[in-house]
Amino acid sequence: MTTGTIFDIREFTVHDGPGIRTTVFLKGCPLRCAWCHNPEGFVRQPQTMVTPAGRRVVGQDMSAEELAGILNRQAEVLAANEGGVTFSGGEPLTQAEFLVAVIDRLEGIHVLLDTSGCADAHDFRSIVQRCDLVFFDLKLMDPALHRHFTGQDNGPILANLRQLAGLGVPYVVRVPLVPGITDTEANLTAIAEAIRSLSGLVGVNLLAYNRAAGGKYPGLGMTFEPTWDETQPVNASLAPFVAVGLDATVLGLRDHEGK
Repeated sequence: MTTGTIFDIREFTVHDGPGIRTTVFLKGCPLRCAWCHNPEGFVRQPQTMVTPAGRRVVGQDMSAEELAGILNRQAEVLAANEGGVTFSGGEPLTQAEFLVAVIDRLEGIHVLLDTSGCADAHDFRSIVQRCDLVFFDLKLMDPALHRHFTGQDNGPILANLRQLAGLGVPYVVRVPLVPGITDTEANLTAIAEAIRSLSGLVGVNLLAYNRAAGGKYPGLGMTFEPTWDETQPVNASLAPFVAVGLDATVLGLRDHEGK
């Protein structure tokens, strides 16, 4: 029996892909992005989180059969609303065997993978080929800055992005906007240049900075220490992407500075 560990299942989500969706958050991630707003997704093991409502355990072990059963019972409603299931995290590919077992048990449900791309190349290919759509995060193109702010080299991530372009599965590149870090004109231009000629790319999303990012850290006994000014308006410029003919949008930012 294949088992995995999840930290949340959110129903009726409307921002995690097309239509109305159920989003499954899997625990475990190889990255330690300094701005991450889901620190409970860092490690695979269940954790105790202290909240204003008291202590609770974050992380539940489930069998692939159990999770697929929950999702299949929602299949009719999801299909009627042109939605499906989104697997997120953490990094869902850290539980590749479990994810394969779950997806293979789904019954006609649209599957979206929300990934950082930081994964074994074989696992990445195996999961993507079972999906209908991929959200692929790109954070920083400069290797040294990527290592500094995420703890990992971006070489394997970019290799998986190139692999993705050849798999025939549509995907959206998503860029989290962190003020003064990922939202610089140099970084956005480098991302645009890197993806401009890739096959299968259906769009680019620039994601507003989450100013509540540090809220969960104290409850997990962790410290959130941003080295950037969280009050600074982000640069949500679409110009680098428009300049190379890419369809780009800004999400979650009501009054952005972009153009």
